[in-house]
Amino acid sequence: MQTIWAPFFAHSGKVSFRRELWTTPDQDQIAVDWIDAPSEAPVVILFHGLGSSSRGHYALALAVALQQRGWAGCFINFRGCGGIDNRLPRSYHAGDSTEIAWMLEKVAGLLPGRQRYGVGVSLGGNALLKYLGEQGSTAEQVLSKAAGVCAPVDLVATAEFLQQGSIRFYNRYFLINMKKTARRFQQRHPEMADWTRVFSARNLYDFDEYFTAPVHGFAGAQAFWEKGSSAPLLRHIQVPTLLLHSEDDPIVPIASVRAAVLSPSIMPCVTEHGGHVGFMTGPFPGYLDWIPNTLLNYFEGRNSA
Repeated sequence: MQTIWAPFFAHSGKVSFRRELWTTPDQDQIAVDWIDAPSEAPVVILFHGLGSSSRGHYALALAVALQQRGWAGCFINFRGCGGIDNRLPRSYHAGDSTEIAWMLEKVAGLLPGRQRYGVGVSLGGNALLKYLGEQGSTAEQVLSKAAGVCAPVDLVATAEFLQQGSIRFYNRYFLINMKKTARRFQQRHPEMADWTRVFSARNLYDFDEYFTAPVHGFAGAQAFWEKGSSAPLLRHIQVPTLLLHSEDDPIVPIASVRAAVLSPSIMPCVTEHGGHVGFMTGPFPGYLDWIPNTLLNYFEGRNSA
């Protein structure tokens, strides 16, 4: 209920972003939306989830909270997201820690001497956690603290989970949105993929087998999921990191999170309810302030919402 309700009906508030276009190292482009603040203020860097953007419900709620605290926000849209088409025949994916690395280094170069906190939500959470595990103590040069929200740390387990019973609804939802994005690529890059196979995909495995994996250099969907998962790297994370999940997440199986070996630098937080990036509070129709308050309190050194 929270998973479905939160994006459409819960209160998030109004914000005003300042947009920049960044050129990637391979001469592509992405859109970055800013919440400005005084030069000494901390900055929170947000990486969104699959099919989302800086305008996602959780992003807007976080932006409101940052404005209220006088903090800065850097809301990064992955390639092809945020209303900006990228130039190259490639997309974004859950294991792209290389992309996370240059984005964080870019922010560090723009805002030296500031407290910088990274937040990854769902797909963006796995990518951020994978980066943190790969970098170990080196990541402390660009981030003071980090957080993963409802991150699918085991992509194989998550893909299998989405094939079960009524949960298949989410599989279909993601597949519809991913095919819409793929059609934009087809128009601009007709040789990018075997489009007949891509649009005949009946589940996430098919889509990743025919699009995500070959486009990004993986042997197939299974190889992509195995190599892209952050779970094996969580034990190596050195940056203090909050790992936020809910028991009733219909997309990320909580058992896959509990099975991972965590670094002492990770603080796990698993709520009984919350769905997938829902966590609504207050009277009908609900408010979205719990995630932002929990994240910012953690970054400030307070461990309760």
